[in-house]
Amino acid sequence: MITQRSREQQLKVGKFDLGMSARWLESRVRHTARRGALSPRESALAERFKLLKREAGSHSPSAPTLARMIPELRLRVDACFLSNPYATDLFLDYLHREVIRTGKLRRLLEFYPSQNRVIADKLSGAIGVPAEYLFVGNGAVEIIQAILHRFTGAKILVNLPTFSAYHEFVRSDTQVLYNVLPRENDFRFDPKPYLERVRREKPDTVVLINPNNPDGGYIPYATLVHLLEELRHVPNVILDESFIHFACEGDDYAYRSLSGEVDRFPNLMLVKSMSKDFGVAGIRAGYAVMAPQRVQSLLNNGYLWNSSGLAEYFFDLYSRPDFLIEYERKRVHYIRHSRRFFKALSLMPGLHAYPTCANFVLIELRNEMTAEDLVCRLLVRRGIYTRT
Repeated sequence: MITQRSREQQLKVGKFDLGMSARWLESRVRHTARRGALSPRESALAERFKLLKREAGSHSPSAPTLARMIPELRLRVDACFLSNPYATDLFLDYLHREVIRTGKLRRLLEFYPSQNRVIADKLSGAIGVPAEYLFVGNGAVEIIQAILHRFTGAKILVNLPTFSAYHEFVRSDTQVLYNVLPRENDFRFDPKPYLERVRREKPDTVVLINPNNPDGGYIPYATLVHLLEELRHVPNVILDESFIHFACEGDDYAYRSLSGEVDRFPNLMLVKSMSKDFGVAGIRAGYAVMAPQRVQSLLNNGYLWNSSGLAEYFFDLYSRPDFLIEYERKRVHYIRHSRRFFKALSLMPGLHAYPTCANFVLIELRNEMTAEDLVCRLLVRRGIYTRT
C-alpha cells in the first residue's frame, strides 16, 4: 500500500507535495530498481526493519519507533500512516493559539477530562446525532474491541481484504467467516453474493468498511441503505466509516454518512475514527453511533474517563462552526491533490493501482520485484516509508 502521508515534526520528515509527488516517486522507484541489490549496510538496515515489522504484528511500526530503533535511517516521507496533514496543521494552529500561548495546556494535562457522556454531548451537535446514541472511544480500535467483545456472538462475517482488527480482536469462542472480494474485479463489493452468503451462513455479526481498508473500495449510499434493509435480521451490523470524509459521490466533494440512520436500523453500529481525516492519530479520538441501550451497556462496564484532555479539546473544536469551516477547506484541498496523485500513480509502468475512494491506494507490483523488496529499498535508500 502506497499512501501520500507525510510528517514534519521532530523527526524532520519532509512534506509530501501531492501535486508533484507521483513523478518524484516514479523517478525514485526507477532509480532504486536500477541500482540492483542492496549493499551490505543497506541489507543490515532492511533486516532490522523486517524484524520490527514482525514484532509489530499486522500493523506497521510508527515513524517514531523507526527513528528510535533504527536511528541510521533518514526518514524523509512517512507514506505509511493514513491521515490528512493539512488537517493536522489546522489543529496545531488552534492548539498553539488557544492552549499553548494562553497557558491552558497545564489544565489539559493536570486535570481529569470530562466523562464519556459529557464529551458525547459536545459531539452531538457537530454530527446531528442525539448524545444518548454516542459512545466516545480512545481511538476507533478501542471501540472495535468493545463492540466485538460485548455484542458479537458465535459467528462474524468480514470481507477480505479488511482492517485486521475486525478478525484479530474477536473473542476466542467467535468463529470468523471471510467473504473474499475478487482481486480480478479490483476487490469490488458485490451485494448479491454477499447477501446470499449471509442467508446461508447466518452470522450474528457482519462488518462493512466504507471506504474499505486497505483497497479503498466504496459502496454507494443507496446501495448501503438497501443492504441494511436486507440485513435487518442480522443482530449486529458494524459499519466502519473511518475514511468517509475522503469519499465523494458527486462533483461537489460532499460525502454521505449513515450516522443518522441508527433509529431506522437499530442493529446498526457505526464506527468512526478521527485520526485519518483530521490527522490527529496521536490523541486517540473516535466515536460510535449505536442504539442507546448498547451505549449504556458499554458504559456500565467502564469507559468513564477514556478520553484524554487533548482529545476532549479536539472534540470541543469539532463542535465549533469556525473550525469546521476551515477544516472543510483543508478536506477538499487534500482530496483534489490526492486525486491528481492517484491518477498519475496509476500511469506508472510495472504496477497496478486499484481504484480508491479513500486517502490511500493499494498497489500491485507487476514486475520481478516483491512488495517487501520495494518497501525495504524505498526506505533504506530513499527514506520513503510505505507498507505491505
